[in-house]
Amino acid sequence: MPRILLPTPLRPYVDGAATVEVEGSTVGTALGALVERHPALRKHLYDDAGKVRSFVNLYKNDEDVRYLEKDETRLSADDMLSIVPSIAGGADLSNEEIRRYSRHLIMPEVGVDGQKKLKAARVLAIGAGGLGSPLAVYLAAAGIGTIGLVDFDVVDDSNLQRQILYGASDVGRPKLQAAAERLRDINPNVTIVPHETRLTSENALEIFRDFDVVADGTDNFPTRYLVNDACVLTGKPNVYASIFRFEGQASVFWAEKGPCYRCLYSEPPPPGLVPSCAEGGVLGILPGLLGVIQATETIKLVLGSGDSLVGRLLLVDALAMRFRELKLRKNPDCVVCGPNPTVTKLIDYEAFCGIPQEATMAAATAGGIPEISVQDLKSLRDRGEDFVLVDVREPHEFAICSLPDSVKIPLGTLPQNLNKLSTADEIVVHCKMGGRSAKAVRLLQEAGFKKVRNLAGGIDRWAAEVEPGMPRY
Repeated sequence: MPRILLPTPLRPYVDGAATVEVEGSTVGTALGALVERHPALRKHLYDDAGKVRSFVNLYKNDEDVRYLEKDETRLSADDMLSIVPSIAGGADLSNEEIRRYSRHLIMPEVGVDGQKKLKAARVLAIGAGGLGSPLAVYLAAAGIGTIGLVDFDVVDDSNLQRQILYGASDVGRPKLQAAAERLRDINPNVTIVPHETRLTSENALEIFRDFDVVADGTDNFPTRYLVNDACVLTGKPNVYASIFRFEGQASVFWAEKGPCYRCLYSEPPPPGLVPSCAEGGVLGILPGLLGVIQATETIKLVLGSGDSLVGRLLLVDALAMRFRELKLRKNPDCVVCGPNPTVTKLIDYEAFCGIPQEATMAAATAGGIPEISVQDLKSLRDRGEDFVLVDVREPHEFAICSLPDSVKIPLGTLPQNLNKLSTADEIVVHCKMGGRSAKAVRLLQEAGFKKVRNLAGGIDRWAAEVEPGMPRY
């Protein structure tokens, strides 16, 4: 039978149960069976005309039924129907909640009224990865009443080094499915609202509308600028953090009270200039450190206590264990939060950040960066054709995995080692995923090498598609 997940305010009307199994093949019949069994629920779910109240949202698993078939949305025995009502700030704390949050309640900075604010709060986390994991864990433990999660990825074993929401048994599962189960286990009083989708200019404002605070745990520039602009346009505070290797940054961007992200970085760096964590790595503990800072800032905003990071940029160097702070000022010429904004609606952030679309990438490849697929490279090797394979990764990466016949020249040393290569040879260049090797191909072309190609997807794709026994990192 389908299960109905009830939020804390409605549980007293079903004998304290968090979930109830009901007979019903559709959302409408399942709700009807629920209120028939528990009549006191009716006035909380339905208006006098018998329609579901406007402030009550219904989710089939992680899908809003308003965008499915509404009351006629089909339910199977394995489905979960979540009732997600709006929650007022005056909701009382149950005895169980008083025990759970007792260490908060005895703090004068929180107390009962502060805990009620946390219970009434609605926080949206963009990304359920390295930063989103500790952020969501501590928000749930603290009693944030509604936590929204935006992510569309699945759990990979390379995530487990830092993404503490997941375990080995979750590998291959959708992140939001695993995250929701973990967070509900941490605190069943919390309502989890999953959005298993890519955040875009088309859906961001609609998603942001229902939340009080947005926490940015993204790992790419297009989404980071999208989150910033959507927060400015909706008036939401943006609790920001970013990480790379041993270093991190954190701030709170809130255009109504201080600068926004564009005030600090008006334009993104050129594509490929700043390596991603997948290329450059990240200390697994670092997102935990920065994610906890995000959770702390979020809770302070909800409570209205302390000094937030609005107008301040916190720099973290975990290798030296040093924290520095820089002052941020609102840019009077900011295109989105300044007095004369030119960005008044969400734009194409891939184009803004210079990320080429497929057609553009194909043209660029044809015009300057020729590529070879891993399958074609395998064919060259199998046929014994004469060519030189150049690996431009770093020495510590060679130790993880490598192709035995490759010439190993780290990208930073390539200009000094051109004499190791011949312009007469066919050359294939590779790195981990193709970004650094594309730069190497361009450098070789400028040095007069004509027969040079980039391995699309790098050694990572080779391991995935050609040599599955090779370690991936």
